[in-house]
Amino acid sequence: MTTSKSSNWDDLTVRIMSSVAMTIIGAAGIIMGGVWFQMLAVFVTAVMVWELWMMICGDEPTKGMLLAALVASVLSGQIADGTLLGLLLFFVVPVIGVTQLKNERVTFFVFALGIQIAGWGLVHFRMDYGFVWLLWLMLVVIITDVFGYFAGRSFGGPKFWPKISPKKTWSGTIAGWIGAALVGFVFTLFTNAGPWIIVISMVLSFAGQMGDIAESALKRRMGVKDSSTLIPGHGGLFDRFDALLGAALFMLLVATVFNVPGVAF
Repeated sequence: MTTSKSSNWDDLTVRIMSSVAMTIIGAAGIIMGGVWFQMLAVFVTAVMVWELWMMICGDEPTKGMLLAALVASVLSGQIADGTLLGLLLFFVVPVIGVTQLKNERVTFFVFALGIQIAGWGLVHFRMDYGFVWLLWLMLVVIITDVFGYFAGRSFGGPKFWPKISPKKTWSGTIAGWIGAALVGFVFTLFTNAGPWIIVISMVLSFAGQMGDIAESALKRRMGVKDSSTLIPGHGGLFDRFDALLGAALFMLLVATVFNVPGVAF
């Protein structure tokens, strides 16, 4: 007899194998940096916009692929340019998408714009702050997800936001914050960040969780389980990187508002 407890872990093997593959590819891109990380970021960003389109208008895949190709072109150009005027080009894809949609125009506009800005932000975070701090950002997001997954499956308890994301629990959410704090603490041991990095890590963890919640709300609104079926055990790239989008947008906001200088180490 299969218990509901054991069914909680049915997808663990597939999730781990997919996670290992994504970690290897992502780690290689982050370590090499430069054009390699740029190509990876452009690819992931373009695919996520395609997934967004398919969730909203799945019966017109060709338009989604053309928009994804345009995203890749625009983002590649923006990485090379980077001026404030050039950033206005990020509105091109959302505006074109809006003109082609009959429904959910605001939804597409907001998410398509956010995805592109986050992708651009990650590339510049790697260039301006270097490998160490991009690694920190990624580890906070990953550990938040890992701690949240195991705590939520092990302890369960009250739901964090049942109407939006019925699987997320307060135990998993808080465990994610604790995991992020541990990442921050580890980074105090070999960087000059100081204790503040622990608090920032926890806030970054929450921003990532809100990115996850936002995508969950989108899927619930569209009536789909996953953004696509590209990654076994994880759904689509949007499902896997939604938290990273939230974290990247938060760090971009912090760096812009507080004019944090680049350190690149």
